[in-house]
Amino acid sequence: MSIDVEPETRTVHTPRRSRTMTVAQALVEFLANQWTVDGDVRERTIAGTFGIFGHGNVAGIGQALQQLHHDRPGLMPYHQARNEQAMVHQAVGYARMRRRRATYAAAASVGPGAANMLTGAALATANRLPALLLPSDTFATRVSDPVLQQLEHPHDPGIQVTDAFRPVSRFFDRVQRPEQLFSIALAALRVLTDPAETGAVTIALPEDVQAETIEVPVEFLAPRDWHIRRPLPERGPLDRAAAAIRRADRPMIIAGGGVLYSEAEAALAAFVEATGIPVGTSQAGGGALPWDSAQYLGGVGATGTAAANRVAETADVVIGIGTRYSDFTTASRTVFQRDGVIFVNINIAGFDAYKHGTQLPVIADAREAVTALAAALDGHRVAPAYAEEIAAGKAEWDRLVDAAFEPSGRTLPGQPEIIGAVQSVSDPRDVVVQAAGSLPGDLHKLWRVRDPLGYHVEYAFSCMGYEIAGGLGVRRAAPDRDVLVMVGDGSYLMLHTELVTAVAEGLKIIVVLIQNHGYASIGHLSETVGSERYGTQYRFQDPDSLDFQGEQRLPVDLAANARSYGVDVIEVEPGPDAIDDLKTAVLAAKASARTTVVHINSDPLLYAPDGGGWWDVPVAGVSTLDTTIRARAEYEEQRAAQKPLLG
Repeated sequence: MSIDVEPETRTVHTPRRSRTMTVAQALVEFLANQWTVDGDVRERTIAGTFGIFGHGNVAGIGQALQQLHHDRPGLMPYHQARNEQAMVHQAVGYARMRRRRATYAAAASVGPGAANMLTGAALATANRLPALLLPSDTFATRVSDPVLQQLEHPHDPGIQVTDAFRPVSRFFDRVQRPEQLFSIALAALRVLTDPAETGAVTIALPEDVQAETIEVPVEFLAPRDWHIRRPLPERGPLDRAAAAIRRADRPMIIAGGGVLYSEAEAALAAFVEATGIPVGTSQAGGGALPWDSAQYLGGVGATGTAAANRVAETADVVIGIGTRYSDFTTASRTVFQRDGVIFVNINIAGFDAYKHGTQLPVIADAREAVTALAAALDGHRVAPAYAEEIAAGKAEWDRLVDAAFEPSGRTLPGQPEIIGAVQSVSDPRDVVVQAAGSLPGDLHKLWRVRDPLGYHVEYAFSCMGYEIAGGLGVRRAAPDRDVLVMVGDGSYLMLHTELVTAVAEGLKIIVVLIQNHGYASIGHLSETVGSERYGTQYRFQDPDSLDFQGEQRLPVDLAANARSYGVDVIEVEPGPDAIDDLKTAVLAAKASARTTVVHINSDPLLYAPDGGGWWDVPVAGVSTLDTTIRARAEYEEQRAAQKPLLG
């Protein structure tokens, strides 16, 4: 009798290689495990996620953030905001303070929520600063077209609000099927962490796809390092650049934001100290050298100092380091007047390195290039007479700034006095934040930067409303520093609601709110183009003329507005002691642990010292207004100084 016996079987346990997740869950966990590596520094690429939820993302990204917070608290911090544009501004402010190594993600709902982020996206891309945008989109399946907040174009039903992100993003893609997530997410992070390509990175997420399930490889969710590229300069371009500098009689450096993003400030300081070459900075380059460096002449260009612009006018070799040469930096191509001026452009992005038709581009990391250039120019130094001229120009400008800072005793102080008062009670590591109006120009001329990261002026997009939100981003990135947000009433009215975010999270910033009852900067510009400040003053509308040019100011109480959000408010009363009272108020705000708004009235007609720069704003070619006719004649005279700058 035989007995059939089942053959022995063994169960082999293999590790599971995937997880069942929604697309949103997979994306959020992926982002939580991305790391940026820059030399010895390693930090999270995405420090957290801002989100305002609606029907487009509450069940997708919103659910994913909540679930990850429940399962693994702290892995992906979530932060509220009051405006989608402000979410991106916070991310940008953070990214600049982290030298582009880290940023935030910003998630918005379908339609208006997504559209509100467009301004922030443009700002991030214009400034070459990383921000990850996750706008929601309408149904990929179109099962219930048209849904709430969906656009309808008869000629192309596929066009939606998120398509508007394409021209303002450095990377854009849409996850139309769950399987696309893996390649899209990896491509997005590559651009986000590439110093030559970074800016707004946008991943559009249809609301149905966010909630769909997919098998996610565990490798996709594992920690991943993104190494910042620091390319060395090629020997040929470096040698040609060094030879041009050696031949120069009057070389000058224009230091841009790339100096700070590559942490090249120490290398730059050593280089200019050894060679004696003077330095002017763009707005983004503020902090590249401390204000009292012997070679630092201050800002250059349309809002630059007289010291920097006089040297720039006769410079024979201009060494741009990490600058994109905006029209403000070149004073609309009028500041460099030397015939045959040569440009040596050091930049990690070839797009910027080749500007002005230069034949001497050096495509490299700023720090690596400056270090190599210092070695190539070892022993070289500018002529003593040139060094003496630089020192004299700097000393003269410093005297003008001292005089501008001196309290006048007027009932309404001028903006230079206000800047001087805030400067005098600030600490070296404090960060001044600004973006729009007349303050960027005055700060570029007057603020004495003492720390590489102490000057934070967003001037690539110069976005009204950036200041408070950007200041919060700065504070998140540097909680050990005081953040001094200086903002005019026009910009404050654009986007002040993030004061609520400061209260909700206990984030301390100091807001110096300067009220001048209008758009003072554009009012001044309006005068120069012959438009007589039309439409730039906050006034009651005249019932007969239907304009706003009268003398009766609006009874707006911005101090009360700020107080209603729950922040502390100190009001500086007009009078001869206003500047001393302002200093006392800022010191009190620095001593406090809470956000404080310091409100002060100013006279918008008191200006900073003239730096000799010009900005090309076309004036009407024909007019019935005498003011415009005169302005056009002056414009033609100024425009005659423009040069093609093919060096």
